[in-house]
Amino acid sequence: MTVYEHLADLAALQGQVIGTSGWVEVDQARIDQFAQATGDHQWIHVDRARAAAGPFGTTVAHGFLTLSLLSDLATDAFRIADTRMGLNYGLDRVRFPSPVPVGSRLRAVCVLDRHEPIEGGAQLTLTVTIERQGGAKPACVAVWVTRHVV
Repeated sequence: MTVYEHLADLAALQGQVIGTSGWVEVDQARIDQFAQATGDHQWIHVDRARAAAGPFGTTVAHGFLTLSLLSDLATDAFRIADTRMGLNYGLDRVRFPSPVPVGSRLRAVCVLDRHEPIEGGAQLTLTVTIERQGGAKPACVAVWVTRHVV
């Protein structure tokens, strides 16, 4: 994890990687729990037998499950010491270039696109690429807008 002492320090890092998370495994239990929480029980995610005969040869994580890991992965990638609070402000763009087969390991690479001062802190726009270990394409690429209060 990369630690930044001051939110203002990030202004000079626009266009650069500001953190890379550790790897997180996406197991079937996590996929099943996500299906239960969201009501999305599509067979490609939860029916092991049917998915084995499907296009990926196994179950795959929901795209929204992969996206939901963004917050946890980013928290592992970097921290800003002088912020009292960080808020999810929204997403500008999200794509899922490749599936996440059960058992995959994912990590996030966070690039700071913009640092914009706001009252009491700054708004950061990040391009977060969620990589799949051994995968040729990312599992998710999201432009994420966050607000940080000092």
